[in-house]
Amino acid sequence: MKFRKVHPWVILFRSKRKRRFTLLAAVLTLFVSAGFVLYQPLMVASGFTSHQICSETFVSGLDPEQVYDERVKPEGAIGLVSHLIHFNVDREKREVTTTIAGLYKTQAVYGEEMGCLLVQKPEDVNLAADAKLNSPVRPPDSLAPEIAGPGVAETSNELLRTAVDRAFTEPKNQPHIRTKAIVVVKDGKIVAERYAPGIGVNTPLLGFSATKSITNALIGILVRQGKLDIGQPAPIAAWQNEQDPRHKITLDDLLRQTSGLALKQTSSGFDPASRLIYLERDMAGFAEEAKLTTVPGTRWAYTDGNYILLSRIIRDAVGGRGPDVKDFAQRELFGPIGMKHVTLEFDATGTPNGANSMLASARDWAHLGLLYLNDGMVGIDRILPKGWVKYSSSQTLNTGYGAGFWINQETSGKAPYGLPWGMHHVPRDAFFALGHMGQFVVIVPSQHLVVVRLGVSHYSDGFIAGADRLVADVIAALQQDGVH
Repeated sequence: MKFRKVHPWVILFRSKRKRRFTLLAAVLTLFVSAGFVLYQPLMVASGFTSHQICSETFVSGLDPEQVYDERVKPEGAIGLVSHLIHFNVDREKREVTTTIAGLYKTQAVYGEEMGCLLVQKPEDVNLAADAKLNSPVRPPDSLAPEIAGPGVAETSNELLRTAVDRAFTEPKNQPHIRTKAIVVVKDGKIVAERYAPGIGVNTPLLGFSATKSITNALIGILVRQGKLDIGQPAPIAAWQNEQDPRHKITLDDLLRQTSGLALKQTSSGFDPASRLIYLERDMAGFAEEAKLTTVPGTRWAYTDGNYILLSRIIRDAVGGRGPDVKDFAQRELFGPIGMKHVTLEFDATGTPNGANSMLASARDWAHLGLLYLNDGMVGIDRILPKGWVKYSSSQTLNTGYGAGFWINQETSGKAPYGLPWGMHHVPRDAFFALGHMGQFVVIVPSQHLVVVRLGVSHYSDGFIAGADRLVADVIAALQQDGVH
């Protein structure tokens, strides 16, 4: 056998070429792997941008550049890629499109009857427009008395005015407070309110997770009507086999965030909860496929997923379509309690996003607070079942959470995202709806008081300390003025 003699330089060249090829392959593999790993969080960031700008531009009537600068850019890790984010607002088509580095494209479209919808399939573009055809002809008459006149309510209480003004005063150092609206209701009447420039008494503002308290109310109404039982297994078709461990999950477990489902929420973009809100066309369909991580009822774990499942249960109980939900909510809740400027948003299957996506005026949010302050009653009419408010504000395990509301309970348990439990300078009987970036509807039964605070506050404590100070200052001002 003959061996071909190869010059050493040729061997070296081939070796270097092989190394270069191996290095290139490694770089490409790393690039593809990184792209695969980062796909979900970047799509979530893009979807969050499209949806927020769409909702606050077309529902709230705010400036999209301001929304991006205040609401989106400082949010989580979005600032790290903000120089790569490009969004376009098409006012004629009423849609917002976002890309990151020219990729990760998302689109949100606006319809008058369903707010903004994240488009997951091309045909979704028409859903928002079609929803208008199914809207109720006339909203029901309100059962609630007026809590103020048409203009901004003025106060003669200087201490109260100072308390409200302090909550609008920006600190010397960042992060910004950016309070957008405050409404103080004492004994059923607005005694003080203030709004940021460009916002008025009728401006719908995003409540984020304060929306969960609306879902609590809708479930309560269905319980009063005898259509649901919180102690029974959740009526979700995929769980009806008694051999399925999820069959044991009750409505109470979902309301109290003790379902045990693997729907972890970190708001990092990598988590399942972020995926179901921003990447799934059928949010509840995704959530109902989650496996169990713990026995239902034994461990508290906060997640939007539980309230998306409750939202699907509401949808199915009232007719099975988005317009049915809207009609039901308007007829049984929003209309009777006096909420006039409300937009509840939906996914493409007609399931409302009852976890974190309803917009309403600050006065509307105050009407929700009054419903719970008055034990679920509006005048002589019962909206929520007897005992529902007590149930909703009762403690879940060793937490500061009730069932759709946070309670003013000090506990050794760990709150989500490292938030503190409760408000230490506010009466213990207080409970509150809480939303991301500082949305609060605080109910203080012992003071016959409701305080609404809405804003864009990127605070690590969820702005709980700020709300605590506001409510405490309001109570002190009213007491010193002789109003008890």
